[in-house]
Amino acid sequence: MLTAMETKLLNALSPRASQEGIEIVTVDIIGGRKSPTIRVFIDHPDGVSFDVLSSAQAWINDLMDKIDPFPGAYTLEVSSPGIDRPLRTLEHFARFQGETAHLKTVEAVDGRSSWTGVLAGTEEDAVLLSVDGELHSFPLTNIKRAHLKGTVDFSS
Repeated sequence: MLTAMETKLLNALSPRASQEGIEIVTVDIIGGRKSPTIRVFIDHPDGVSFDVLSSAQAWINDLMDKIDPFPGAYTLEVSSPGIDRPLRTLEHFARFQGETAHLKTVEAVDGRSSWTGVLAGTEEDAVLLSVDGELHSFPLTNIKRAHLKGTVDFSS
């Protein structure tokens, strides 16, 4: 799911994040090689307040300066995972069981590589997704990207 560089950055940030009581949900690198954007998505048990975000931005920026992942300029963005929260680990998929998720597979399953359904839990190293009443199993190694399909209820 993550590139080698994204994995390297995630592994470098995770120990400090644990000390700070923060979860690094995922790291995304987008854009060209000359000036990429590094997106670090964080979560906190009490939610991602401005103070949590500001504090995390500071220490993540300091660590990135030490790591110096790219020669030249890059942009660092630190944010909450948002309503369409990325899903990366089996724990993420299990935690959001019952929620609607969208995933893309590395290799097609039943002729498809794009799936949307209700998370039905995990089984060994696989994610269970209920699509149109039918249960499908996806090995975590075959999931390229996944995220929750956020919904907003305007009725209240």
